[in-house]
Amino acid sequence: MESKGMSNGHEIFSEKRVMKGEEIEVFYRQARTPVDPEEGLDLSKLEGIASTAHGFCAKFNQRTYMTEDGLICEQDVPVILRDGTKIYTDIYRPNTTEKVPVLISWSYYGKRPGDGMSEWQVMGVAPGTISTMAKFESPDPGFWCHNGYAIANVDPRGTGHSEGDIDMFGSIDAQDGYDFIEWVAQQPWCSGKVGMGGNSCVAMTQVRIAATQPPHLACIAPWEATCDIYRESIYEGGIPALSFNEFIVASLTGPNKIDDQVENGRRYPLMNGYWEDKIPDFKKIRIPVYACASWQHFHLHGSFNFFRKIRSTKKWMRAHREQEWPDLYNTAHAMDLKNFYDRFLKDVHNCFEMTPRYRIEVMDAYDYDYQTDRPEKEFPLARTQYKKLYLNAADGSLNWENPAVESKVSYESNTEQVNFDIKFEEDTEITGYMKLRMWVEADGHDDMDLFITIKKLDEDGNWLPTSILGEPHPGTWGKLRVSHRELDPKLSTDFEPVLSHKRELKLKKGEIVPVDIALVPTSWIWHKGQQLRVEVAGRYIREGWFEPLTWETDNHGQHIIHTGGQYESYLQIPVIPPKYKAGDYTYR
Repeated sequence: MESKGMSNGHEIFSEKRVMKGEEIEVFYRQARTPVDPEEGLDLSKLEGIASTAHGFCAKFNQRTYMTEDGLICEQDVPVILRDGTKIYTDIYRPNTTEKVPVLISWSYYGKRPGDGMSEWQVMGVAPGTISTMAKFESPDPGFWCHNGYAIANVDPRGTGHSEGDIDMFGSIDAQDGYDFIEWVAQQPWCSGKVGMGGNSCVAMTQVRIAATQPPHLACIAPWEATCDIYRESIYEGGIPALSFNEFIVASLTGPNKIDDQVENGRRYPLMNGYWEDKIPDFKKIRIPVYACASWQHFHLHGSFNFFRKIRSTKKWMRAHREQEWPDLYNTAHAMDLKNFYDRFLKDVHNCFEMTPRYRIEVMDAYDYDYQTDRPEKEFPLARTQYKKLYLNAADGSLNWENPAVESKVSYESNTEQVNFDIKFEEDTEITGYMKLRMWVEADGHDDMDLFITIKKLDEDGNWLPTSILGEPHPGTWGKLRVSHRELDPKLSTDFEPVLSHKRELKLKKGEIVPVDIALVPTSWIWHKGQQLRVEVAGRYIREGWFEPLTWETDNHGQHIIHTGGQYESYLQIPVIPPKYKAGDYTYR
């Protein structure tokens, strides 16, 4: 691996790899040096965002011991991958001679308390809920081992004391997961049935590993999974969002190098083989899948994207309002997941197949949901009626008909925003994918970054946010850098435009262009008299959130929105009619 000098305070290395048939120079940085928690960590010696990531790496200590609650723990067990690389795992299992299935947690955050990201506060989860054996965002041995499962907490290649370089969400990492599954299935205590579970990073790796089709992988439960790293994270809508990924890359500990997604994001701002290597082959996933998605979390788009595309005939999705951590460790949800695992890892005929294919929460306002776990057969719903709400720049309204007269409205691209409102004359449910078509112009620049938010207002125009971890969520979102407006015709549908990101189309002075902006899926009820607002700005309007989510915008001058006449600008909404209606009675 060749040194390429310094970039943003880090020494950068690179090596050439063939990825999706394309020779790519991949950039790496040195991973954070593992620190023994007994020796402490001097945060004053860390710079930048790394100083906020309190990661340790527990001392290497191969041993087998009995935990306080009577479980067997095999610590720092070596596993040899197909290329000779040695990685390490901690395995917790019941103290029994009976062979048991195993659940794998595969992520880069450290496999024992004190490792990697485990110093994070698990917000929304009551103290004492999770045992000290649990890996961050993962199945807890303190629950699962007492219910007849083993847990394998893995440090993948390059993580902790494992050899090699960290390959974040790429094909090498997925291949390593395949190797580990086939190794663990052969262990004398294992029944030969292997599952995976966990949320966020632990969910993202599940989808990629499952696409390699390990013979002994029987089922997965990815709860919240970003799957197209470029489109759903690094360059959502074409707008770079590198700060959160810098937080992740700066937090990971290991002996060698780490695939530096932030540096690669700067070097490769368009889709290429590097980013395509991180997209799973969804159609190869044919095993049972239990997925979850939060209507308000940044993994939302990826969770629905992969779920719709996989080929499994046994798949279930639960979509909810809550943040992923309290949802994962909720008692009812843990028991529901146990039924899933019991069915497909223990062959218990517990009727899990009768679970509705989709269960959705229809959000209302604050902590209130209009409906919970409503059963549905498909998504988008077959009974969806797509309707258009046309923007009128003359008065900031939304209308069921396109205004006959052309008009325009402008806002200062970095500090202002414009709103378009409509008051519903009857109860209206919107569930599915919205999209916004607008005709736009930049005055004073050759590009525009557009941030779209759909908000719910009461009868008097006051904002009615929904809540997540007790904080007001800004609303259903979409983003677009206008120079990335070109669509991918193979991936796009009428309800969801998908950007190709293959080239930049800069704006000329005075040029007015149509753009199609995808909004993440949602489910909301508007009661009679309440209002829907389309908020358009050059920035994401959100304050006081605990995750370092920021975007590197490129806005200058004025943004201009054209409406009416030949400039048909509209919000397409998926209206869901009641399942049954009789007089004043409505059943949804």
